[in-house]
Amino acid sequence: MTELFGGFGADFYTAYNESYPLHPDYPVRKILYNLYHVLNHLNLFGGGYLSQAAAMTQRLLAEA
Repeated sequence: MTELFGGFGADFYTAYNESYPLHPDYPVRKILYNLYHVLNHLNLFGGGYLSQAAAMTQRLLAEA
């Protein structure tokens, strides 16, 4: 979720990856995990998040 709404600086991600290397599936997992939060925002705040949720869903389906 640290990359969903702006994220942290590059130094954070470099240090994190040095301490705990990311799984090779991370790019796809990130989409799946962040989709939950985008869907929640869609539910709470309305249609402004619909296109983002649809795009994330399409990317996940393309990986299946």
